[in-house]
Amino acid sequence: MFSDAEAAALYDVINPWDPARFPEAGFCTELVMAAGAVLDLGCGTGSMLHHARALGHTGRLVGLDPDQGMLDRARRRTDIEWVHGVAADAAWAGEFDLATMTSNAFQCLITDDELRASLTAIRTSLRDGGRFVFGTRHPQARAWENWNPSKAFDIEGAAGRPLRMWHEVESIVGDVVTFTETTAERDDTVLRVDRASLRFLDVPALASFLTEAGFTVEDQYGDWHRGPVTEAGREIITIARPS
Repeated sequence: MFSDAEAAALYDVINPWDPARFPEAGFCTELVMAAGAVLDLGCGTGSMLHHARALGHTGRLVGLDPDQGMLDRARRRTDIEWVHGVAADAAWAGEFDLATMTSNAFQCLITDDELRASLTAIRTSLRDGGRFVFGTRHPQARAWENWNPSKAFDIEGAAGRPLRMWHEVESIVGDVVTFTETTAERDDTVLRVDRASLRFLDVPALASFLTEAGFTVEDQYGDWHRGPVTEAGREIITIARPS
């Protein structure tokens, strides 16, 4: 009742890549525009790389994502390389100046093995002096406590279709939260239910995985304005480089 293509188009409505409005977009766009070759892991609909090319980026841009519907939408631009797969599938060696995981995509790496394989592949893909930037939700903020039907919100789809969306937590096991995202008509007639799991790692846990994979943390921030990580912070933004 609500296709993958419609879901991908709706994602762009909810999450526009606009550096003037969203600090994450501004932060990452600055890094992308300064890098000659960029690998965007979990690129989704490709909006960050689309924006970079529109701004005049002339180097190599590669987007990788496991969601075919998202990639189909990303492929509206043919001057960017699009690859179907997960981070652990990254098979490049020393080809990129910058690797990115935006919109908390890093949290989709659930198991220890998946994290290790992904970080190893990302490190291998970077040139000497390259950097890996990603953001995660800080577990201390307990963002999942707001993921419930009482927080439903109304939105218009890409074609102006009136919709309602909400999230609902199914389980919390250790540092992994599993939840559903429901897309419905305004009368709450359900059109689509998507299920996902996210892992919430704190600063020491992130550092441990990065070190094991051969990374050194270059900078770490508590928000996209480059503020410090604090006890009340909601984000952990990390810039790492191969050791």
